[in-house]
Amino acid sequence: MTPGIQMDAFDDLLPPEKRPPLSGAEALAALKAWADAGSVRHLDHMFARFMAERAPHDPAPVLMAAAMLVHMEGRGHTCLVVDELVSRAHELLGWTDLALEAWDTVAARLPRQTAHWLAALRSSPVVGHEAAGSEPLVLSGERLYLRRYWLDEQRVGRQVARRVAAHDTVDEAVARRWLDALFPPAPAFDWQKFACAVALRARLSVITGGPGTGKTYTAARLLALLWAVDPAPARLRIALAAPTGKAAARLKQSISTALADLQAKVGDTLPLTDWVSHLESARTLHSLLGARPDTRRLQHDAAHPLDVDVLLVDEASMVHLEMMASLLDALPPNARIVLLGDKDQLASVEAGAVLGDLCRGAEEGRYDTETRRYAEAVSGQRLPDAYAGGGPALAQQTVMLRESRRFEGAIGQLALAVNEGATARATVLLRDARHAGELAWVSDTSAHGAVRLAVAGYRPCLDLLRDRPAADEQHAAWAHAVLTAFDRFRLLCAVREGEWGVAGLNEAVLAALAQQKLLSPRGEWYEGRPVMVTRNIASAGVFNGDIGIALRAPGEGAPLRVYFLEGDAVRSVGVSRLPDVETAFAMTVHKSQGSEFEHTVLVLPETPSRVLTRELVYTGITRARKRFTLVTGRERAFAEALAQQTRRYSGLLDVLAG
Repeated sequence: MTPGIQMDAFDDLLPPEKRPPLSGAEALAALKAWADAGSVRHLDHMFARFMAERAPHDPAPVLMAAAMLVHMEGRGHTCLVVDELVSRAHELLGWTDLALEAWDTVAARLPRQTAHWLAALRSSPVVGHEAAGSEPLVLSGERLYLRRYWLDEQRVGRQVARRVAAHDTVDEAVARRWLDALFPPAPAFDWQKFACAVALRARLSVITGGPGTGKTYTAARLLALLWAVDPAPARLRIALAAPTGKAAARLKQSISTALADLQAKVGDTLPLTDWVSHLESARTLHSLLGARPDTRRLQHDAAHPLDVDVLLVDEASMVHLEMMASLLDALPPNARIVLLGDKDQLASVEAGAVLGDLCRGAEEGRYDTETRRYAEAVSGQRLPDAYAGGGPALAQQTVMLRESRRFEGAIGQLALAVNEGATARATVLLRDARHAGELAWVSDTSAHGAVRLAVAGYRPCLDLLRDRPAADEQHAAWAHAVLTAFDRFRLLCAVREGEWGVAGLNEAVLAALAQQKLLSPRGEWYEGRPVMVTRNIASAGVFNGDIGIALRAPGEGAPLRVYFLEGDAVRSVGVSRLPDVETAFAMTVHKSQGSEFEHTVLVLPETPSRVLTRELVYTGITRARKRFTLVTGRERAFAEALAQQTRRYSGLLDVLAG
């Protein structure tokens, strides 16, 4: 019997399938026992108890479904597919053997038919049925939602459908002339040129592709094209945004660099330099929308829209459902939005995998007759027949870039093998001595190997730290050099806790650096402490995910300040204004998205975990520019991760289809 469930003594002698149906009280007792054992969160159990207080007569399936819905939301899903819980709970939950035994004991006394669960949910006063109402839960077909996620999904679906269907009139001859000027002749089909042509005609476009496929290169040429075809280009209000400060800074720098290079190629035909000077710095999505402290309300919404004509959003795979709904609501109806991102990277930490949903089937193209005609007229190239089809309106505005110009070496081959789940090929690449300059695999029964790599990786930064300039006017250049050197190396973790997690490795790396006299930590704050901001602090101009280093300000006896890179510039914030930070010698793979490092070390823990997935490994690999090292506490961890793909449940595509 599952601990915490009180049953009649006679019933206890019967096998589970012979016992009476599970009561609501027994369901709550089981959830409490599972929460105490760590299989679910206490929040999951308490939510079911809250539902029971609102609907005392609801049967056990309603309470169990409510708890499992919140449990799945905590793992990034926007809904619970009831049939999946009933028919394949083991795969859905991914619990340990003991936890699954506890589930089976309880599930034996729950209905075996999905229809019975759905009937119970439909009869519950806490469950609404897609109509406006105040019920906390919504049942849509076989999907059970928290009401706010159902509303967010409806908002995103409606906005996307409306925007991909709203085609602008394009002077195809003019567009063709400018696209030919912006792109050199290509020996094969130029997907970047095609992406610009497609994005020119509608108010929402998605450009996806792996590292080095030229997403920001394409975006820069799209901006040049929009300026070129507009009768009054100087009036265009263009905004650049990304989920994190680091990604936003990289976006602005990449766009500016690409446009500067393009100016040299197009000469006087387009005054790109003048137009670029009017581009504002890229901002985080929170900053763009006007996030306010201690509230979910934003300054910009449908009633107070953004003042933009064109919005480029980079690293869109990190944008969760609620943020995407808020972003699309705040965009003026006639404005254009372009989403850039790698559909194969990790999805957002919070619920939803919007980019992954929008890019479903992007590899196939599925471009209809009109899209193929338009693309040939505007880009001057014939789309290969393999990508023809009758895809939905969204598919006509989605382009996957397919040729990586940066990842042509061993790192690129490894990323491709991992993305395809080709474990044997990936393992051979990692262990091949011919790739020793780019790839390495370190197996270690403890995390000492990762710590040794970190000490070596951060040493150039810490050597610069000790070489403080005597003149105050050289301080900014020195701080820039320290920050740049720090960003050349990073230790990435799959988990947060334990010896192999962020917390344990940050402590171990700091201890090793102190032992070798490379740092002198005294108290919480010390010079050279790298920190990651963990909460938006708009008043200080820093946002969740920003990374800086604590340095002494110029001047005798000056206090510590945290310095951040913003493109080529450096800005600083007093440590007293940063209460929500954590040390960042090591960081999670999730938090690394939007960043790149010359040498990236990915640490996989010694114990199995459901967070070890193909997407996590792929994301870790693609953070590396020149060198990637895998550190494992268990040989099988790599193969197990590649065998486990992330699937996030949502109904967004059904909303779009409807």
